[in-house]
Amino acid sequence: MARLNLMLLLAVLVSALYLVHTQYQSRRLFTELDRAVAEARRLDTEHQRLQVEKRAQATPLRVEKLARAQLQMRTATPAITQYVSDPAGASGAIRQGDSSASAEAAR
Repeated sequence: MARLNLMLLLAVLVSALYLVHTQYQSRRLFTELDRAVAEARRLDTEHQRLQVEKRAQATPLRVEKLARAQLQMRTATPAITQYVSDPAGASGAIRQGDSSASAEAAR
């Protein structure tokens, strides 16, 4: 009988130690999950802030101001516009000899 009691006591002790270890792991993992969720919230907030900042930086007025100041660009007017003519003749026309090559290339 003493042997059975000793075996049962040993089984209870092992079971209790396993239970304590499992609870510890559970709490540790829950804490880690909580930290990860907090980090995800922080990153989401920062992402939203950066999106707002990006939209503010890309306003047409600001882009035009930077183009004029840093790139020395100016608005296109008919006086400074240069027109380029098509050297092959009418634009979009295919020469007779090129039609078979362009038809093969399209395939």
